[in-house]
Amino acid sequence: MLKKIVKNLKPSSTLRMNEISNKLESKGKKIYRFGFGQSPFQVPDDVVNELKNNAHQNKYLSMQGLNELRTAISKYSSNKYSQNYKPENIIVGPGTKELMFLLQLLFDGDILLPAPSWVSYAPQALLSRNRTHWIVTKSENNWFPTGEEIEKVILKNRKKNYLLFLNSPNNPSGQICNNLKEISIIAKKYNILILSDEIYSELSFYENFQSISQFYPEKTIISTGLSKWCGAGGWRLGHFIIPEALKELRDSLKILASETFSSVSAPIQYAAIAAYSNNHDEYINNSRSILKVVGEYVYNNLKSNKINMNKPQGGFYLMPEFLIKKFSTSQDMCSDILEKTGVALLPGSDFGFSIERMIVRLSFTDFNGQEFMDYIKKNNKLDTSLIVKFAPKIVEGTNKLKLWSESL
Repeated sequence: MLKKIVKNLKPSSTLRMNEISNKLESKGKKIYRFGFGQSPFQVPDDVVNELKNNAHQNKYLSMQGLNELRTAISKYSSNKYSQNYKPENIIVGPGTKELMFLLQLLFDGDILLPAPSWVSYAPQALLSRNRTHWIVTKSENNWFPTGEEIEKVILKNRKKNYLLFLNSPNNPSGQICNNLKEISIIAKKYNILILSDEIYSELSFYENFQSISQFYPEKTIISTGLSKWCGAGGWRLGHFIIPEALKELRDSLKILASETFSSVSAPIQYAAIAAYSNNHDEYINNSRSILKVVGEYVYNNLKSNKINMNKPQGGFYLMPEFLIKKFSTSQDMCSDILEKTGVALLPGSDFGFSIERMIVRLSFTDFNGQEFMDYIKKNNKLDTSLIVKFAPKIVEGTNKLKLWSESL
C-alpha cells in the first residue's frame, strides 16, 4: 500500500504542464510554452567537449563530489561571494532539488516560505513532515517578505527551529530581493537557518548581485548549479555551499546522501570542472542580455489596465496578475487560456497564492537561444526586430495572451 502522504501528492506542476503541452502538440495544436522554465541556450562548447572526453569515466566518485570539481567550485564561489570557501564546504548532488529534499528530511523544525515560492519547496516539506508557514508578500516589495513579516511568524512560537527559503532572482516572479540586510538582522536575532536558492544568480539583469550569505554567512546554505546559467538542466548537477559553522549539519547531510544517490554521474562531474574553471563571461553576458530584452518585450507588450506585473529583474520569468473576475480559480483561468490561445501558463496557486488570485507564472524561453546568441556574437546589437526574428513564438504568444485579456 502507498503511504497516504504520498498518495495525496500531485506531480510537479512544471513537469505536468510540459507533459500536457507535449500531448497537445502531438495532436497538432500549436502551443506556446510559457509554462515550462528551462534555459533556451546550449551548454558551452568547451563544457560539452569535456563531457565527450570523459565519457569513459565509469567509477563511483566521492559521495560529496569529485575533489577537483569541489576545488573549482570553491574557488569560483570564493571570488563571487568574497568569502573563503574550501572544497570541504561543497556538496555536489544530482541537481539542487535532491539536496534540498535531503536538507528538509534532516531539518527538525518549521519551514518559512514566502508566497510566491518555487513549486517543490512545500511538497518536500510535506514529505519530510515539516510544518510550513506561508508568508504573504507584496508586489511593492518585489514579492519578498519584510523582516517584520518574518518575525511575526516566529513570535507565535519562539521555541521552534526555523528554516527560511529565500530564492533570488525568484522563480516565479523574476524579482530580486532588495532587503537582504533587513532579513539577515531578523535571522541572526532568532538564529534562523537560511537556504538561499541562487540557481538564477548568474542571470541577474543587474551588476553586483548580492546574496544573503554576504550579510549572514554563518547560517546560510547557498544552493546553485549548472541548470540555468549553463543551459544544463538535463545534466542534473547542482551543489550546496555549507559554511564551517554548519559542519555538523553538513556531515549529517553527507550521510543522507550516501544512502540515497551515492554519487553524481562521473562524466558530468568531470565536465563541470570546465564550467567552473574556464572563463564563460561572454556566454553569461550574452545569455543575460538576450533574456533581459525578451523579458522586457513581453512586459511592455502585456502590461495593461487588465494585467499588472513587475518588470523582470533576472532569470526568465514574469508573474502577471489578471484583473478579471470571470474565473473561480487561477487554474480555471490557465485552462481557458490554453484552450483558446495555445499559451501554456502555470497558475499562481502552484506557488503559494490563494486560488482566487488570478496570478500566473510566465516563462519567456520558448525560442531558439543558440541562433539568437550566434547572431549577437557577430553583430553585437539587440532590438525588437531581433525578437521578432529569433523569438517569433514569444511575440505570437504574447499577442494572443493580450488579445485574450482584452476580450474579457
